[in-house]
Amino acid sequence: MANVTDSVSIFAEGTYEEQILELLSYITRNRSDEERGAFVAPFQNALKSGEGKKPIEEDVTRRKLILSKLLVEVRGLGDGSDKEIEGFFNLLFAHIISLYPQNSPEVKQYLTSLLKTISSSHSDRLSVKYRVVSNLFNTIPRTSPLRLAVYQTLLQIATSKNELNVLELTKPDIEKWLSEWEISDEEKSTFLKSIVDAYVQADEPTIAYDYTLLYVRSLPPSSKEAQDAALDAISVALRLPTIFDFDPLFKLDAVVGVKNHELFALLQIFLNSGLPEFVTWQSKNSQTLEQYHISASELEHKIRLLTLASLAFQHIGQNLPYSKIAEALQVEPSEVEKWVIDVIRAGLVWGKLSQTTQSLHISRATSRSFEHEQWQALEKRLVAWKTGLAGILDVVATAKRQGGQVAA
Repeated sequence: MANVTDSVSIFAEGTYEEQILELLSYITRNRSDEERGAFVAPFQNALKSGEGKKPIEEDVTRRKLILSKLLVEVRGLGDGSDKEIEGFFNLLFAHIISLYPQNSPEVKQYLTSLLKTISSSHSDRLSVKYRVVSNLFNTIPRTSPLRLAVYQTLLQIATSKNELNVLELTKPDIEKWLSEWEISDEEKSTFLKSIVDAYVQADEPTIAYDYTLLYVRSLPPSSKEAQDAALDAISVALRLPTIFDFDPLFKLDAVVGVKNHELFALLQIFLNSGLPEFVTWQSKNSQTLEQYHISASELEHKIRLLTLASLAFQHIGQNLPYSKIAEALQVEPSEVEKWVIDVIRAGLVWGKLSQTTQSLHISRATSRSFEHEQWQALEKRLVAWKTGLAGILDVVATAKRQGGQVAA
């Protein structure tokens, strides 16, 4: 796909008459000479500048009329090569944008119609569709609200063919565009929701979840829409096996706004608590899991991994006995190694198992949240490292002094 970047210009060569005849020639290329002549004749008459008429280049009203009649005849991509199709639509876009003010109803009407024609074309020539629409996106000033409709068309084309990867979407780009486009907050939310839905349809739930956070943040926190979206976001985060960081959810006002809901209580357990608290919650709220299609067994697996990560975080640089891990996870000692392997695969803990000492040496671990308790733990480790380094420096200094005395 052509790069979607900042605004660029599309230049059209030739006189206005030559450009219109070029567009007409493309539209009628597969018609008979007789049909072509009958089709082009009215346009040729309209282009003539007879007695009492302004030259066509100076007659904006006549140019607008000719263009409006021509646009009605654009009903698909046409039968040209990719280069010809791209050139045809680039020239159409250039005429529309040059004839009408950027925010005029006519520009919106004509471009919306062309975008629909392009996206609904049955042609499988996806690459040229992407390029044509991308060219239009890049032609429009970066603050224009029209960019929203253009990019929604790109999203629609990609989604229809399960080719979202072609767009190379990134959160920084989306956030940048939404900060630039002169559109309403409601339109921003709708656009973000369309991206979420596109990734859900493409079976990319983790990426969809990332955009869900942006979507929830874009909504008025106290609205019912925001609260429903917040609950959905919580359920997705709990359901996805790769999501272990729940801090971003707690930073959303809409999520805090559902603090009286059972799912919020469950979310707090996954942020700060362990297996016993989860078991207690589950015994009272099994219907909530059913309502939000969350597997209790998968949650239990997830909370054990988080419990082990928290335990490991408290013992970084130390050997953690199998017995202590088994006690925390409420499993048999024989199952400990399996759980350690799982938590390492999940990227929550780094360490080395020792069957000889029946322990796990923790080299690194991820904290579930970073608050006062975690800062205290970090401070203790830094003090210990500082003390250790000071001891090493003392040893080195003593060795240097002793070495100097021997030399003397």
